[in-house]
Amino acid sequence: MDESIIRIKDARKSFGHVHALRGVSLEVAKGEVVLVIGPSGSGKSTLLRSINRLEHLSSGEIWVENDSVTSPHADIRRIREEVGMVFQSFNLFPHLTVLDNISLAPVIVRRDSGAEAKTRARALLERVGLSDKAASYPDELSGGQQQRVAIARALAMQPKIMLFDEPTSALDPEMIKEVLDVMLDLAKEGMTMLVVSHEMGFARAAADRVVFMDEGLVVESGPPGELFAAPKEERTQRFLEHIL
Repeated sequence: MDESIIRIKDARKSFGHVHALRGVSLEVAKGEVVLVIGPSGSGKSTLLRSINRLEHLSSGEIWVENDSVTSPHADIRRIREEVGMVFQSFNLFPHLTVLDNISLAPVIVRRDSGAEAKTRARALLERVGLSDKAASYPDELSGGQQQRVAIARALAMQPKIMLFDEPTSALDPEMIKEVLDVMLDLAKEGMTMLVVSHEMGFARAAADRVVFMDEGLVVESGPPGELFAAPKEERTQRFLEHIL
């Protein structure tokens, strides 16, 4: 894992007088699983959303492989095909079946045939343990099932990178494991993943590195075993006292 697939250099983002990112630099290697933790308002989600330019940086650079995300000439549509994203809210189309939710983007964006897209969608539903829900509508599913459909929908574009923005925070506790199990399987398969979450069990089981952010900065990072057992920075220590 020595080849960086994401490179972030001196990322800064302001919303009026609020400085969400204050000079973040971070690299993620191909096949690496990086968990980003930190208090609310620390810039975690803003950083994640900047990688596929759902947020525009005020200054700094982000590269996905050899593509500059922050260049004014960036082909953002093509970059987003490479970078799948799963949000806290599921954002499924309520009027479409599960199968159509998953197969829609490959047909519209990638110009796949409907038959090809639906074949892949069925395979992905089996992968996330929902092969019996193809004809269901989102409101017929539990929160955990909807989030697994959202993961399958992102995977339908065959991305090289997956971004997860607090994917379990809207779920009831008993539904969290089913989503984390899917994410754990992705990690084992070698998917590059950048995950904003406070699921420490997932961190220990799947993360290669944990990054702690506070006030728009990366305070500390390291392997989960080291960072959780012996954080070097006092701010990290104080945060971990509340979540471990």
